[in-house]
Amino acid sequence: MTPTRIAVLGAGSWGTALAVSLAHGRHAVTLWARRPEAAAEITRTRQNAPYLPGAEIPASVAVTSDLGAAVDAADVWLVAVPSQSVRDVMAPLADRVGPGLTVVSVAKGIENDTLLTTSGVLREALSGAEPGRVGVLYGPSHAEEVALGRPTSVVAAFPDAAVAAEVQALFMRPALRVYANTDLVGVEVAGSVKNVMAVAAGMADGLGLGDNAKAALVTRGLAEITRLGLALGADAHTFAGLAGLGDLVVTCFSPHSRNRAFGERVGRGESRAEALGHSTMVVEGVRTTESVRQLAHRHGVEMPITEAVWAILFDGLDPAAAVTALMERDPTLEAAPLDPPAFDGTEA
Repeated sequence: MTPTRIAVLGAGSWGTALAVSLAHGRHAVTLWARRPEAAAEITRTRQNAPYLPGAEIPASVAVTSDLGAAVDAADVWLVAVPSQSVRDVMAPLADRVGPGLTVVSVAKGIENDTLLTTSGVLREALSGAEPGRVGVLYGPSHAEEVALGRPTSVVAAFPDAAVAAEVQALFMRPALRVYANTDLVGVEVAGSVKNVMAVAAGMADGLGLGDNAKAALVTRGLAEITRLGLALGADAHTFAGLAGLGDLVVTCFSPHSRNRAFGERVGRGESRAEALGHSTMVVEGVRTTESVRQLAHRHGVEMPITEAVWAILFDGLDPAAAVTALMERDPTLEAAPLDPPAFDGTEA
């Protein structure tokens, strides 16, 4: 395809991995790092050792700490900053939005206070952007494996199907397969709430609960995600796809998952602050837990795992006591969260 000018905003692990991937696709890539010293070090070494050690950043990738310069003349803005920082980073760029700009977020989370998904925050912060050209790239995609060229599949979700197809083509690489999806709400809910479930899965690991418990937690976690998504207007089929089941599984089981690792430390007895102190990167699931719980209350959606994670992180509940409370809930029927879709050869 014709080379595209892309600004990657955020030099964490995922932003760096995607900058490398896009550069190998012969696109013109500028990587923005918040700190000038970080930009200078990446430029000098062509490495981003604190976030993605061992990955070689091609010389064709320009690196800057000047936000305005990063987006200058770019056709696509790839937003790779923590979800709770998206509004602050993007607001100064509102007057730089031009016709035809595509904004792709890879930040997974729900903003505290407003309870907006990342695309909702972007539409507010960048009011001049065409709504149909604001979307996300989500799915089971640890940066460490993408940087190694290991096969990965993700979803480009936009309300406009033609734009979803454009972004799909933009990111496709031999080892990075991209599916298109127009259920933006469902993809964002799935990609955000799975971090809460990954924290819970880590707690289960820390408590030594075993495989049976973890399998049940992931399955019932998917049911919670689906219930909330349906209440917000999502397509039920999305939750059986890459952004739903796929991302949930990898985040709950992978050693690369910072949310799972954080939860494991809490399960072993560390406080929220102590466990966060071990991570150099943002653990999205912590603050997202607050937002998801509020959304569930607002829409009358039962989410007992989310409630338990919130109580452990913010109300001092002992993790072992939370397990007992979950296991002793009133008996009920297991209802499938959605009817199995008829397979038509496409990714839901």
